[in-house]
Amino acid sequence: MIALPSRARPKVNAEINIVPYIDVMLVLLVIFMMTTPIIEQGVEVDLPQAEAKMVDYAEQQPTVITIDKLGNYYINSLHDVASSDLEDGEKVSISVAVGRVMARLDTYPQMKVFVRGDKDVNYGSVVQLMALLQQSGVDKVGIVTETPE
Repeated sequence: MIALPSRARPKVNAEINIVPYIDVMLVLLVIFMMTTPIIEQGVEVDLPQAEAKMVDYAEQQPTVITIDKLGNYYINSLHDVASSDLEDGEKVSISVAVGRVMARLDTYPQMKVFVRGDKDVNYGSVVQLMALLQQSGVDKVGIVTETPE
């Protein structure tokens, strides 16, 4: 009998190559590191300090109108409201801000409205905004302050 040469089977490599997974994780890390500062940006205001009671936002997010030290108006530059079509930090006129508050009040009648004014802003800008809100039917308007340290 003639012996036939046997075929040698290749060895099976049972190791997992994790290099592609590390590459994907590093790409995701870079993406998150770059987008986080963009998401967190907003209108920078130096709030006045005062003792005040904390407001509970459990039911729904309030509408926040921010006035920077130059007198520019921003709506919801601090909190994101689902019904808002504004991008964070978009400048609006006072009449547009009041109009959007009124539109939101039609949908959410119990919505809270807050004015977040820089401590160096002209007091007349804050009063004008609050007067327009009151004339439009907003009964209660809160003022955002910073608690002293």
